[in-house]
Parts: sequence; C-alpha cells; structure tokens
Amino acid sequence: MPDTISEVREQLAAKQDALGKVFTEALVTSDSGQKQYDFNKVTCLGNDVKGSIAVAEKVKQMDDELNELAAKAETLEAAELAAKNQADREKAFRRPPMPGGGQKDHGQSRVKSLGEMLAEEKALEDWIKAGCPSGIEFSYDVLPTDMLAKGMRADTLQAKALMETSAGYAPESVRLPGFVEAATRPLQLIDIIPFSQTGQQSIPYMEETTRTHAAAERSEGGTYAESTFVFTEKSQPVRKITDSLPVTDEQLEDVPMMQGYVNGRLTFGIRQRLDTQCYVGNGTAPNMRGIVNFSGLQTHAKGADPVPDAFYKAMTKIRVTGRAIPTHHVMHPEDWQDVRLMRTADGVYIWGSPSEAGPERLWGLPVAQNDARAAGNGLTGSFQPAWISGFERKGVDIQLGYVGTQFTEGKRTVRGDMRVTLLLFRPAAFCDVTGLDA
Repeated sequence: MPDTISEVREQLAAKQDALGKVFTEALVTSDSGQKQYDFNKVTCLGNDVKGSIAVAEKVKQMDDELNELAAKAETLEAAELAAKNQADREKAFRRPPMPGGGQKDHGQSRVKSLGEMLAEEKALEDWIKAGCPSGIEFSYDVLPTDMLAKGMRADTLQAKALMETSAGYAPESVRLPGFVEAATRPLQLIDIIPFSQTGQQSIPYMEETTRTHAAAERSEGGTYAESTFVFTEKSQPVRKITDSLPVTDEQLEDVPMMQGYVNGRLTFGIRQRLDTQCYVGNGTAPNMRGIVNFSGLQTHAKGADPVPDAFYKAMTKIRVTGRAIPTHHVMHPEDWQDVRLMRTADGVYIWGSPSEAGPERLWGLPVAQNDARAAGNGLTGSFQPAWISGFERKGVDIQLGYVGTQFTEGKRTVRGDMRVTLLLFRPAAFCDVTGLDA
C-alpha cells in the first residue's frame, strides 16, 4: 500500500479511472430509453473476469479499495494540516513580544535597553563621582533589529505602561466566511427512484388488469382451454411544485454569493418537497400521489413479530403476490434505531458492535432512512424501472422578476418550479409495513 499522500492520491486517481472505464463499458440504453448497466459487456478487466456476477464482485472489490484509499488520503491530509498548524504556532511562538510587558523571552537572548546599558556603564559612575566636569560620550554595538524588538516591548526606565483593549488599540474582529446552515431534512428517497423525462401533461399507460392462464391437458378431440387477458388504461397527472422568495436589490448586489445562495435554496426546497410527495403525497390536486397512497399496494401488520421478521414477511408478499424482487426497505430513523440496537439475551448487539458503523441493510437489502413519514410505518419495495418511475415534465427552473409594485420598491422575486409525477406500474411490488412501534 502507498505510504505518502502523493502516492495515495496517484493510486486513488488510477483506481477511479479504472472503475470509471468499467461503468462506461457496462452502460447501455434499453429499447424504452432507460439507462442501465450490463456487466456482461465489460472487457477492460481482462479475460479472467467475465460474466455479470464476476464483474459485479470485482466492482464491489474496487469500490471497497477506493473507499479505503480515500479514508487513508483523508488521514494523511489531516496529518499534513496538523504539521502546517504546528509550524504556524512555532512561528508565532518565536515572534518578538508584543506591547504590554509581562511576556517571557522563549529561548531568545534578552536584549538590554539603552537605559539598562547606560545604568551599568562604569565610566558613567566615575563621571558622576567626579562632579560631572564636562560632557561624556558612550557608544554601543547593537543591531538595529534588536533595538526595534526591544522597542516593541514599550519598556521604559522606572515605568511599564500597560496597554489593554479598553484604553489602547481595540482588536479588529473579522467575521468568518460562509455561514452555519440551519438543520433541514435531506433528500432521502428520490435517489432510489428511477426518473425519466416526458413531454405530456399526464402520463397514460396500459395495465394488464386480468391475466388468467387456462392452459391444461386435454384428451384427443377435446376442446381447447381458453385464457383471459384484459388491459385497462390508467394515467397520472403531472403536478407542479413551486417556491419563491422576495429579495431587495441591495441584498443581491452587495453580497455576491446571495443570488447563487437563493437559487440553490429554492432548488433544494423544491426537490425536498418532491422527496416528501413521492412517499406520502395523497393524490388530491394539486398533490402528487405518493407510493403509500397508490391503490393495490400490499400491507403487512407487524403484530407480535420482531421488526426484522415483519419486513421479511413483506418481502415474501412482494415475491409471491407482487411477482417482483424486493430491492430496498424504507424506514424512519427511529424505527431503524430499534433494529440497530437489537441484542441477544446475552447482551450481544445483533447488527454489530457499537464500535463499528454496522451495515445499514436488512435481509441483504439497503435501508433508506426517511422521516417524511411518522415513525411506526415502513415500506419494502422493488424500486426497479419496470415497477416504479418518476417523470419530469420540466426540471427545476429558476426565474427572477418583478411582482406588483416591487419595481418601485427596489425588490425582486426569485421563483422556482418543476413539473413532475410518479407512477407505480405494479403497486403489488410494494408492501406497507405498519405497527413498527407496537
């Protein structure tokens, strides 16, 4: 393994490039326009790594190595920063003392003042005893920089003036750059929902609502069995999510970062609202319909089961009734806390030692912690494009203009909006798990 920060950075960059080539080769576009990864197409790993499973395992190994190198780089960078800070402290420590007195000379040779050197002069003492008959001259070999350093101490014969902020030179206070952000809920769900673009005001689609296979054995000359298949057209309207903020001209002009700050805040707020709507939107205009409010969604009550058992039973319902492969769990952080702190009768933590981060996985599936919904309810689902997809009619659009009398008031309004909807093509591929706090 590399030992210096430059070696770590070089190896980190090389491994990032190698992993990027894998994803570039694996990226394909399906007939429906969806982008996905086909690891069977990867050739850059050599002839020894072939097939989707082997490539996926190699990708995981490369990702783990990158994470380890990144952690090592952060540690080495922190050590370099500590060395720089130490050098800065040493530099300040050896600086000539500032006015105010009372400071010790830290390892430096003490420079005598002109008054002290004159008081110790033997020729001056003899001259005074002789009655000061005429003038007297003295000369001293002293470096000007030493005199300057001594002058900075502001020491005088028989007096030491104390300079303090109340009567001297008040210290300058410069505000630190940036600001401390207020706490807000991060985006927690839309990262696992596939999204596509659309040019329509609503998304119509066909759903096979009846699928009856009557295939059966028949004797010679017997009547053939007859299957039944029925399609039903369904649709979801595209909804609009908006936000705005009035700002004075001075605020936009006097703080260069403010316009970017406002745009960024509005963009985040709109996407944060989308994150909430995708989960719990009730579908009543102008609200979107969120996952848990689609008709046909499966449900499972925890009852007396442990929380992990309830989620596994939900996974079974998705496989058996929904005929889909579950990919993710969604759980409130407080409900996940109860799972993470589960212990055996002997007090051993099931999800790993408290000294470790522990896996955020349940039955092999990643857990997306989301508090847009109250604790006590969770969700298991197959977040694959075949069963769920978001559609953006228009991405987040930020505009700046005048509203009402703002032109004469020196104000402007920054507004943002997006148009989007969510579809569950197979609601049975999702299961609502309730009663987690029971």
